Amino acid sequence: MKIDRLILGDFETNCYVVRADESARDCVVIDTGLDSREMMAFLAEHRLTPAAVILTHGHVDHIAGLAALRSAFPQVRVYIHKLDGPMLTDSRSNLSRMAMMPFTTAAADVLLADGDTIDEAGIVLKVLHTPGHTPGGICLYAESEGVVFAGDTLFAGGIGRTDFPGGDTEQLLDSIRAKLFVLPDPTAVHPGHAMRTTIGREKASNPFLTPNP
Repeated sequence: MKIDRLILGDFETNCYVVRADESARDCVVIDTGLDSREMMAFLAEHRLTPAAVILTHGHVDHIAGLAALRSAFPQVRVYIHKLDGPMLTDSRSNLSRMAMMPFTTAAADVLLADGDTIDEAGIVLKVLHTPGHTPGGICLYAESEGVVFAGDTLFAGGIGRTDFPGGDTEQLLDSIRAKLFVLPDPTAVHPGHAMRTTIGREKASNPFLTPNP
């Protein structure tokens, strides 16, 4: 698996362009960021065609780049969890109205549920529903590669915010413990913001999830 990370927009959202290998020209995009220009330039430079876009949740800083991507690649399939699906078409719930940049787009092509498997462009990902940051937040697990794309569920030394509508701290902590901390310790965690980490590192030292000394 070839993973390229692009850091997009004022919120420095991680967009991942994922290919089966270095030579592949079909790809999967995980989260499109707020500003799509660098993502679109990267796809053009490497002559890549996205077969699918998978959105880890519906906040504007993860979905706004979808408009440009859909315009350039009308055939692309858009995936999001069924509970966050309405956020694509509602500027209030995706927080873009609050951020003074109202954004909506067409509905997703595929609404996901926990345990679903996505198979696109030679990439196989298992959907782990991890609510708490948003009701339909998901992580995407590539078991054969030892990789999980964690969206805004789990960060290096942190967790996703829960002070937005639909957020719930205890639910998020329960999601992480039940869905992510059961993965093998060496699993690489590619989060929605900042640098990657591992499951083992976060189990041992994440201050939100480890007992106080």
